[in-house]
Amino acid sequence: MKITIDTSSCSGHARCAAAAAGLFRLDDDGYALPLDGEVPRGLEEAARDGERACPERAITVE
Repeated sequence: MKITIDTSSCSGHARCAAAAAGLFRLDDDGYALPLDGEVPRGLEEAARDGERACPERAITVE
């Protein structure tokens, strides 16, 4: 499972990080940074929570 972030759509609300802090890192301005690699086993639901929390739908979990 991978997380993809459309950085051009991200508005920096940081809701993804609030929903799944262990998976979503933010830059200094609060914009989501892409996750390198696969979602660790056991954190799949947290990844989906972060995806659902994004108001711009800039996050895709596949």
